[in-house]
Amino acid sequence: MKLIFTYGLPATGKLTVARELASLTGYKVFHNHLVVDTLLSVFEFGNRPFVELREEIWLWVFREACAAGLPGLMFTFAPERTVRRGFVQAAVDGVQQCDGQVDFVELVCPLGELKERMENASRVQHRKLASVPLFEQLHSDGVFDSSHMPAPRLRVDTSLMSPLQAALEIARSVEGVPAKTVEPYAGYPTLRRWNCREDGAPGFTNAIRRLLATVRR
Repeated sequence: MKLIFTYGLPATGKLTVARELASLTGYKVFHNHLVVDTLLSVFEFGNRPFVELREEIWLWVFREACAAGLPGLMFTFAPERTVRRGFVQAAVDGVQQCDGQVDFVELVCPLGELKERMENASRVQHRKLASVPLFEQLHSDGVFDSSHMPAPRLRVDTSLMSPLQAALEIARSVEGVPAKTVEPYAGYPTLRRWNCREDGAPGFTNAIRRLLATVRR
């Protein structure tokens, strides 16, 4: 199995690009917030059971996808301080143990555009971080540090292309990805038109506020 481990700051377009890549390749998308939102219904963000179960579930899904013979899986991931440093290597080890391969892809975007995207309605729907002031605080405090991440096979600036074009770049660059021949088209909706309320995602946003308070103590 090929695991395309896509990471980047909030609002770089990870889920949007992953869905486009899924339509090109037939690979499944494993969105990290599916696990986060489930655990937030029971545990506080960042506490011990939340952190341990989140990583155990992520790793379990990777192992079972390999065992089930899936040709590929796309995982979206935002590095942040509550994810333990050993998780990424554990993911690589688990996939390689079943003769799979992990390819890291980093999505980047200028901070100005990230802030324009931050309050988009789709981020509210998935209970993502949707507050520009909170993002600025967390970013300045180093909560989203990704210096420990492996060097990516490909780095894509999503401000320079549509999600479809970004997906095509990934499909062409990652060895073995069965991309269809799809021509990028200029009329793809742009991300900078997103718009939503600052408090539109109370569950995840409030959890991040608690994390920020802990970091600053």
